[in-house]
Amino acid sequence: MYAVIKLGGNQHKASVGDVLKVQKLEGEEGQTIEVPDVLMIRQDDNAILLGKPVVKGALVKAEILRQGRDKTILVYKFKRRKNYRRRTGHRQWYTKVRITEVLLP
Repeated sequence: MYAVIKLGGNQHKASVGDVLKVQKLEGEEGQTIEVPDVLMIRQDDNAILLGKPVVKGALVKAEILRQGRDKTILVYKFKRRKNYRRRTGHRQWYTKVRITEVLLP
């Protein structure tokens, strides 16, 4: 069984035991969070529950494993023949979560 959830501004495919790296969420490491935005659930017998926009009564529980920052992404700006060159870097905050439960309606 798996579910498609909306978490951290993006959609993720989640089944029990999966570890997901999502955009920064509020909470401490070890804390349990609940995700009510379940867009779809596919059960083991191939039955599919679609939400409009979310599946009513469905819930996904996850545990926060880590809060951290990702690798550096380098950003270059350049204009030819103008002696203009800039280099900056960016590190995005992320949260690593483990899916513990997928509750059906």
